[in-house]
Amino acid sequence: MRGSVVCVMLVVCGSVLAQDVPPYTEDCRSGTYPPSGPTFKGKVQWYTVNLDQPPYERWQKLISDKKAPLNELIQHIKNLAKAIFPNLIDIVDNKLPFLIGKLPSPFGEEMKGVADAAGLPLGEIMLFNIFYEVFSVCTSVVAQDTSGKLFHARNLDFGLFLGWDVKNNSWIVSELLKPLVVNVNFQRNNKTAFMSTSFAGYIGMLTGMKPGVLTLTMNERFSLDGGYIGILEWILGKRHGVWMGFLTRSVLENATSYDEAKDLLSKTEMLAPAYFILGGNKPGQACVITRSRTSSINFWELDTQKGEWYVLETNYDHWKPPLVIDNRRDPAMKCMKTKGQKSISFTTIYDVLSTKPVLNKLTTYTAMMSISENKFEAYLRDCPHPCMPW
Repeated sequence: MRGSVVCVMLVVCGSVLAQDVPPYTEDCRSGTYPPSGPTFKGKVQWYTVNLDQPPYERWQKLISDKKAPLNELIQHIKNLAKAIFPNLIDIVDNKLPFLIGKLPSPFGEEMKGVADAAGLPLGEIMLFNIFYEVFSVCTSVVAQDTSGKLFHARNLDFGLFLGWDVKNNSWIVSELLKPLVVNVNFQRNNKTAFMSTSFAGYIGMLTGMKPGVLTLTMNERFSLDGGYIGILEWILGKRHGVWMGFLTRSVLENATSYDEAKDLLSKTEMLAPAYFILGGNKPGQACVITRSRTSSINFWELDTQKGEWYVLETNYDHWKPPLVIDNRRDPAMKCMKTKGQKSISFTTIYDVLSTKPVLNKLTTYTAMMSISENKFEAYLRDCPHPCMPW
């Protein structure tokens, strides 16, 4: 799928790519942490969501603060949709809200609260949440140091083929998303239940940590039997599958162990294929779960006895070569090897995720998590020109 879309992009943005010929691959960077300089756009702000509140009320404060940038992003999405499918927004505004009751609790009520707080039609908030089932492009890694500590980190890349800003050499949606990046501390009984880095208005989870228990990221997996089919089936009434973002959030909230999380992520039928990158709280507990919509295809697990002290996933099956024009995997793995197991830490992993093209024009944020050190950090990112478009 992605290769065919690249051809479209070459036609639309040919004048841009003529001067931005890839690859912009650099030697592994060093000294990038703590973040500073042109690739760093600021720390991500923290908010609290109180799970003891009624679902409708939970997001009010956050959405009130982020109302303007959320409206700006959704207006851009509407403009894109109208240009391609003139009647789509009418369908979204008038038909999609009738399906809100088909969402499992508490997600439907939370979306209603988000829509009202943002002053936006409910159907458009539903579309905004569907968006992330099919459009995220990422790099995730879990690494174990020589003492057995696990470090889980990711770049969240988003906005591919959703409008290129020729003047500023950037993806429009990627830039519109950055003001919406938030850290969320989900609390119950005044205690942290789990934490996440997400986009304001999106109630699912792409990046999260349950303190003392597990860390989790989700990367999109491109497939002919992909998320578009699953979403369409769900709209038309076939609702066996779970929305990916709802599954990851449920796992973060409810799983009590790495093994339980692994089982849920492996067996639950979903709307879209995905890669789940999971870390636990003990040495050796890390894996990439390669999923179709209905089943698990492959488990890639940490095995330090065989010298495999990290697992690293982008958006391609790890046993197959990545798309030639989108090879973030090899530069990232080369950089991990350069850093070495003895020195792996937030400092060195941030270097890896700051090295082009792992860092690229789509990168919105970098998040890093450690159960053993009880640390969760996230930073807004930029990739100054020259930089790979993806």
